[in-house]
Amino acid sequence: MPSASCDTLLDDIEDIVSQGDLKPQDRHSARKHVVPKARKRNTQKYLQEENSPPSDSTIPGIQKIWMRTWGCSHNNSDGEYMAGQLAAYGYEITENASDADLWLLNSCTVKNPAEDHFRNSIKKAQEENKKIVLAGCVPQAQPRQDYLKGLSIIGVQQIDRVVEVVEETIKGHSVRLLGQKKDNGKRLGGARLDLPKIRKNPLIEIISINTGCLNACTYCKTKHARGNLASYPIDELVERARQSFQEGVCEIWLTSEDTGAYGRDIGTNLPTLLWKLVEVIPEGAMLRLGMTNPPYILEHLEEMAKILNHPRVYAFLHIPVQSASDTVLMEMKREYCVADFKRVVDFLKEKVPGITLATDIICGFPGETDQDFQETVKLVEEYKFPSLFINQFYPRPGTPAAKMAQIPAQVKKQRTKDLSQVFHSYNPYDHKIGERQRVLVTEESFDSKFYVAHNRFYEQVLVPKNPTFMGKMIEVDIYESGKHFMKGQPVSDAKVYTPSINKPLAKGEVSGLTEDFRNRLGNHLSLVPHTSVVRRDPTSSRMALRLQRLHQDCALRASVGLALFALLLAFLVKIYN
Repeated sequence: MPSASCDTLLDDIEDIVSQGDLKPQDRHSARKHVVPKARKRNTQKYLQEENSPPSDSTIPGIQKIWMRTWGCSHNNSDGEYMAGQLAAYGYEITENASDADLWLLNSCTVKNPAEDHFRNSIKKAQEENKKIVLAGCVPQAQPRQDYLKGLSIIGVQQIDRVVEVVEETIKGHSVRLLGQKKDNGKRLGGARLDLPKIRKNPLIEIISINTGCLNACTYCKTKHARGNLASYPIDELVERARQSFQEGVCEIWLTSEDTGAYGRDIGTNLPTLLWKLVEVIPEGAMLRLGMTNPPYILEHLEEMAKILNHPRVYAFLHIPVQSASDTVLMEMKREYCVADFKRVVDFLKEKVPGITLATDIICGFPGETDQDFQETVKLVEEYKFPSLFINQFYPRPGTPAAKMAQIPAQVKKQRTKDLSQVFHSYNPYDHKIGERQRVLVTEESFDSKFYVAHNRFYEQVLVPKNPTFMGKMIEVDIYESGKHFMKGQPVSDAKVYTPSINKPLAKGEVSGLTEDFRNRLGNHLSLVPHTSVVRRDPTSSRMALRLQRLHQDCALRASVGLALFALLLAFLVKIYN
């Protein structure tokens, strides 16, 4: 066994060379005896490589990105903000998934099918060798799931850093930002409201007024992602609404996990916010209020009725009941009873004539008996809700309800089917045929045959595709009705209301480039006028960014090359001396 120590100390590693070994200068002189071998070169390929610019994969900011969003309007708002920031930095948002270099998948965790679609999209992206960034409630709630390993994640409160995550992912790195926004230890509502965004519909602005909730429903996975209630200040929300109207928006949706709980964490409430918002709504524009749970709206019924009667606020409210059985509601930890829900509905129907009340129902919650389900059926038969969202119960991993004794799948499916039949047994709009209504036109129907408008009660009215109607409030005569819609014929001599003095942004155009964000973009936007709306050619903007990033990349390569050359020169000087 050789000794672990040496008898002679070495002053330098070069002392290991024996006297019989060739010295560096001897090796160099011996090179003259080496005969180089000629190597054929593909001249055409070489010239192409010399003339080609560096690969897009090495220059973040010039790639194509495809986005897919599942779930609620809050999630859709997050998606709009992420698209806006990426486009402002030069990325091209494409509707063609196969052409994209990176897929940004914005997920929903409410039900199993939504997560299944999300998982399948990840698998497809991997099969097509796409770069992937994940967002939304699924990775926020369960970032350690096996199918998420090694993938970049942007948290629901970190969407203002989506550009950083995308850039690092383009470079081949995996980045995860899942932290909470805080100010002096207090949790904030999320990313700033004045970030750039690309509205899916340039006429509709979705504003998240708060994130999270105060409940702890046993079936809910969203709570794991969005957390406890955190509200935005009233002045920031009003300013966002004002800016949106200046950009040609004619309809605002207020959204959150529970709008009724707004402000309880910052010393205010929902009616106070709504009264401030209606002050900035121009004539011909409308405000739609999002979902609210019964416990918190009960405290403000009188004020809410007054607001819902305002001519620029839709007489519409979404109040989920989930079940008409108090036993089931207790197991769900919904913090109200059926009588509370009926009190809200009855009061609003009396004080706001014609109001549209939408609700949600879960079929087959653990422990739900046939009698419990029949109570729910009776509730639907009694109120004949014009808008009813029926959901089969799905146990979500990590929730208390997932650990409860489950009802057989066939029973859940049958109850869902039975309740759907009850819902389709009545037509809520037949009595409105012959009415003259004022409607706001905001989008095109799925079959592209009509424009879609909504009346005072946020009921869907299909009107002829006249381009002059889009974004306007017009009068129509109702001549036909279906389960979910009415059809209206425009009145020829009626007044047309144009709600905004500015022309709406073009589809795909970035809105709200603030001074702070402009500074972060860099000098390439220095020539753009300093206004709240940046109307610019997206192609020229992307070209400017590509040139800027190309110059930066070339400068970096030159610096690295010079440094390596200096090191090589120093090494050669050392060995030859």
